[in-house]
Amino acid sequence: MAGVALPSPHATDARRSTGAIYERVGIRLKWAGWGGDCELRTAKNCNNAGRFDLCGHLAAVRSSQFAVESAIRNLFFHFSVLTHAMTLRERIRQRAQRLHERMRRDPARPARVWVRDRWRSLSALGIAILSVAVFDAWLGTCGFNGCPSAAQIRAFRPSEGSRVFDRSGKLLGRLTHVRRINLPLSVVPQHVRQAFIAVEDRRFYRHSGIDWRAVPRAALRNVSAMGVREGFSTITMQVARNTFTPRLVRARSMRKKLIEARLARLIERNLTKDEILALYLNVIYLGNGVYGVEAASRDLFGKSARNLTLAQGAVLAALPKGPSAYTPRGHADRARERRNLVLSLMVREGYVSQREAQSAAALPLRIAKNEWRPPVETSSAVDPVRAVVDSVLGEGALERGDVKVFTTIDAPAQRAAERAVWNQAARIQREYRNWYGASTDQVQGAMVALDPLTGDVRAIVGGRSIERGGFNRAMSARRQPGSAFKPFVYAAALAAGFSPSSYVDDEPVEVQQDGRVWTPANYGGEYLGEVTMRRALMSSSNAATVRVSRSVGEARVAQVARRAGIMSPLRAVPSIALGALEVTPLELVTAYATFANGGERVHPRLVRRIEDNDGVVLWSREIVPRTPAMDSRDAYQLTSMLRGAGDYGTGRSVRSGGARGAIAGKSGTTNNGADVWFVG
Repeated sequence: MAGVALPSPHATDARRSTGAIYERVGIRLKWAGWGGDCELRTAKNCNNAGRFDLCGHLAAVRSSQFAVESAIRNLFFHFSVLTHAMTLRERIRQRAQRLHERMRRDPARPARVWVRDRWRSLSALGIAILSVAVFDAWLGTCGFNGCPSAAQIRAFRPSEGSRVFDRSGKLLGRLTHVRRINLPLSVVPQHVRQAFIAVEDRRFYRHSGIDWRAVPRAALRNVSAMGVREGFSTITMQVARNTFTPRLVRARSMRKKLIEARLARLIERNLTKDEILALYLNVIYLGNGVYGVEAASRDLFGKSARNLTLAQGAVLAALPKGPSAYTPRGHADRARERRNLVLSLMVREGYVSQREAQSAAALPLRIAKNEWRPPVETSSAVDPVRAVVDSVLGEGALERGDVKVFTTIDAPAQRAAERAVWNQAARIQREYRNWYGASTDQVQGAMVALDPLTGDVRAIVGGRSIERGGFNRAMSARRQPGSAFKPFVYAAALAAGFSPSSYVDDEPVEVQQDGRVWTPANYGGEYLGEVTMRRALMSSSNAATVRVSRSVGEARVAQVARRAGIMSPLRAVPSIALGALEVTPLELVTAYATFANGGERVHPRLVRRIEDNDGVVLWSREIVPRTPAMDSRDAYQLTSMLRGAGDYGTGRSVRSGGARGAIAGKSGTTNNGADVWFVG
């Protein structure tokens, strides 16, 4: 069936109205009938480039007048954009040409005259350029302090406390104690994540670290309130504030805010959104000294964050705004109101339904009775380990991230040493009280156990109590060793050709020292007459030992002690034979190891290596090779002499205390019993 399409009156009116509109804006629309020719011309500069053929469009849509108008408007829109772009480009070109002509120097005028005429504007321009460059450099380097690198950002882990391990890899203690347990994002319930996002940063997944929409809103509200009422910190900025910003700047200021913004962009550039959210949920402070959702969940609800309900998750999400103000333990009403606000925000964001939010809001607050605290392993070896870490990594190294410290300590030996020091010091304290009455002075003690073959410290106790940063008597207390120094006198005698069976007089002796006569006496005033050196050492005879020292020379005695490992000052005076000098327990034990290992000096080692959380070795120390200090035959003979002292001489009290096996050692006591030693 054939027919002819006729334009309707409505189409005619539409053409007239549309043509009128385009005529007013500078475009003439020519119609030549519904099926004839048609064209669109610009009112000005109408040429072939400015003519658009509409016939194809109109033929395709002649069945609908609205489609025709839509096509015309679409063409006109693109034409308008093109015209506007060409006009804008022309304006820019003209302004650049005018600026170029103004800045062009007149050939008739010297350059210095031209500069002098424009010095104000040129100075202002230079200052502006310099200021922008300095600010850009300042911001780009995080306040000239140096921004963290991409590797540092990706490797960052919130601190749980640096750990110390014994020689078998068992946890010995922590260098720092942090109430935090890091949790991967995959095990945090979805509603807990959504609660924090809804209240802290609802556009978290749609911005790149800085929510520019929130900036003017916060500024307007703060200006209207004449104070700080609202911030624009995003979750990423809060991560920056709690991770890298404290190292760069601490005081609250605009400078800190700008650095936070810079760090936020760096974090967004190097981490995914889920990685940033995981960092936030582990690093954020949630009151009562706890950090992160896992520690807060255990502290408030007595369970892991994995098992939090919707209402409990909303309680945790309410805390970052004011951990002390909204804690359920101290302000239950505020915590409930804030929780309900979080639930309403979750409804607004579409995370939960209105019904679910109302059900959660109706639940009472149930808080765990006891606060959560991480288990604290106490060991007196941790403090000297901390001193080593600070010395090799530098002060403040532990604040930059957790480390794992692998020591030479043997945990069972360490516990036994601690019990021995505490129990024996307490026993001496009781005996003193029984003999002399109450005293305000506390009896102290120290102990060092060292492997004589390697120098590795197996146990170290610096006092009766464990004090962080306290005085460690095992490493730092310089005390007179008394008779515990006598083996070095006999070692010098053996090196000079004497033997354990050599005889020496144990009779009263007088020695000229510093213009005075020194008359060292034996304990109790008892003398044995002519005795062997073995017997003299076993009975700890003062007179016989002084005679031996005078025979070989005090300088040789000091030399033998120095080669064995005593680093404290040694004066070659007659009284050196009876230990009238000051040494530390660690020094004396190290020197005695020379007798036990065949005459070779060892170097004490407490820390084997230090690693970061990723297992990268930051510092390590291998066993220092032993160096010869005395003849191995002399070392063997002296060890035999010390076994006699331990079994039958002044050191036999160790046997009565329950010690079994071979014992080679020497006791030592200073005047009035102020210091009592046993080394062996």
